Amino acid sequence: MSVLGAFVGYFIGYALFQTMGQPILDFYGAEHSFDRFVAWYDQWGGWGIFLGAVTPFPYKVLTIFSGTVGFDLISFIIVSIIGRAFRVFLVAALLYKFGEPIRIFIEKRLGLMFILFCALLIGGFVAVKFIF
Repeated sequence: MSVLGAFVGYFIGYALFQTMGQPILDFYGAEHSFDRFVAWYDQWGGWGIFLGAVTPFPYKVLTIFSGTVGFDLISFIIVSIIGRAFRVFLVAALLYKFGEPIRIFIEKRLGLMFILFCALLIGGFVAVKFIF
């Protein structure tokens, strides 16, 4: 159901950009910045969608933006399924292995742990890129 909701968000971004988003970009004169971000998103958007699917970052924002920029729909669906499944199965595996104590941890801190993990992972890649 989460991926179905993601598809709805994608459609909202796709359908409403011309009537709502473009006038806002025009008003602020932000077309050039938007175009640069779209180019970046074309290259790295799959990772953004995946991280949004597994972290507490508002995934809906990324689904709407993906539709807005016309991110490849098949790639969007595949990455969404993988990311959401990863999150659900990770939580299920932790609950199965550790039971009630981990449920409390998950409810309070798992989102923060995902964010820290992703920040460290991305930071590691950036560090390696600058070192080598």
